[in-house]
Amino acid sequence: MLLAFFFLAACATGTDACTERLPLGPEGRFHLLYRSHPLTERNESLTNALIVIHGASRNADNYFPSGIAGSFLAGKLDTTLVVAPRFPVPQDKLAPGEIAFQPRGDDWRGGGPAVDLPTVSAFDVVDKLLAHFANKQLYPNMKKIVVFGHSAGGQFVNRYVAVSRYDATLPITFVVSNPSSYLYFDASRPAPNAACNGFNDWKYGLEGKPNSAGFAANAVRRPVVYLLGEYDVTPQFSFDASCSAMTQGPNRFQRGVNYLGYINGKYTAKHTLVKVPNCGHNGRCMLVADEARAVLFP
Repeated sequence: MLLAFFFLAACATGTDACTERLPLGPEGRFHLLYRSHPLTERNESLTNALIVIHGASRNADNYFPSGIAGSFLAGKLDTTLVVAPRFPVPQDKLAPGEIAFQPRGDDWRGGGPAVDLPTVSAFDVVDKLLAHFANKQLYPNMKKIVVFGHSAGGQFVNRYVAVSRYDATLPITFVVSNPSSYLYFDASRPAPNAACNGFNDWKYGLEGKPNSAGFAANAVRRPVVYLLGEYDVTPQFSFDASCSAMTQGPNRFQRGVNYLGYINGKYTAKHTLVKVPNCGHNGRCMLVADEARAVLFP
């Protein structure tokens, strides 16, 4: 029994001990991630998976233990596989073979390509994880997956929902939390935009993005929850104050409310909103809040 306990115990710290290399692209290349249980071992105890996408600081080592804390508070630590990928840029400390992504422009938060591997995108990481979690040989009792992103990670998830063509074999819920901007599928915005050149450029809109014809349909058909901190109303923590972002609303909270009204009202999506009354722009607060548990740990 003691040996079984140690085999099943979750790895819970943002340290090297909880990292694993996800093979991606050509042989020898990989994506680094933190995980609560090894990805190569069969585990019959796991029924849920939570993918946690970090913010602009690329601090997956901080977001990972916050996801662990949330699963513990929800009473789901032993049954939830928590995974936090890291999307580094070239100036970060990289191991030999580790994949880095563009720091600006078509960057990782829009699913941009790897720096030296143009056929590998940031969205490929999540595609591969979703396919991995559906492997019944490794996870025979896996039932539900949640993809959560906060701040810049929220931007990532919002755009992934539209861009990815991955066909899920397990129920997946996408949770978009406190991003600075959203992907709109046409030129309508809640605030005036006539004087703002580029307000509809990719990643705010679809202009300049090839093969985007199916993006709106992808987003509409997928289950999405907007998890918004009611105190996230100040221009802090890499807040996007460009005119392109300001056409979406004055602050992160209002931008989320506006976007929900837009995609449900104009595109007849059935996305939902969960407000977190005591959280501002803080990923840990969002992951451990009482209001988030039913969404993140179903």
